[in-house]
Amino acid sequence: MVTHVMRNGKNILKTGFFLSLFVSLCVSCFGPRHVVSHSFLKRDTNYIMSEDSLRPMRIFKISTVEDSLILRKKSSNVKIIPNDPVLKYFIKRLYVTVTDSSNMGVGIAAPQVGILKNIIWVQRFDKDDFPFEVYLNPKIITYSEQKQTFREGCLSIPDRSETLNTRAFSIDIEYNTIEGDHNTETVEGFTSVIFQHEIDHLNGILYVDHLEKERLDTSP
Repeated sequence: MVTHVMRNGKNILKTGFFLSLFVSLCVSCFGPRHVVSHSFLKRDTNYIMSEDSLRPMRIFKISTVEDSLILRKKSSNVKIIPNDPVLKYFIKRLYVTVTDSSNMGVGIAAPQVGILKNIIWVQRFDKDDFPFEVYLNPKIITYSEQKQTFREGCLSIPDRSETLNTRAFSIDIEYNTIEGDHNTETVEGFTSVIFQHEIDHLNGILYVDHLEKERLDTSP
């Protein structure tokens, strides 16, 4: 911290100490919301960092025009930069949101909190203890011809659920991890429905769109 010529060692060291303390206090008071991220726009970064990481984010709902415009947009891939503080912060807040007692969902996609990035959390009912796992830039490679029937709801469409008959029983997916690894795997059953539902969100698609298509396909 002491970078100037030491004409008076004690005063310089004392100045350096208080300057360090001031910088630390500034970071505590004003950061990390002012951290620059290569993964998000400045506007999104400020929004993500505006509140404590343990505070849930607002769920966007189709009941308002402004929210619907966001939910209907297609998201973009997130740049995975090692140790990106904003990316880690957002992933944590997104998890807090989906597991909050007022929501209690089994999955969530970034657009549902107003961030148009390809990030989802999914509860893995096909694994022991049903863990939540995060997926970056997920993509469905193949859908099985075999279909399955499940009743679906959505945090962005409150107080409503419908039965869909056209979800694939099995899907092959590819995705990135927070560490930057690229993985592929096959997912079946109810967990595959969650993946299909959340990845639809990344493309501006809601489950009610599939419901409408089913009705059109079965109409005389």
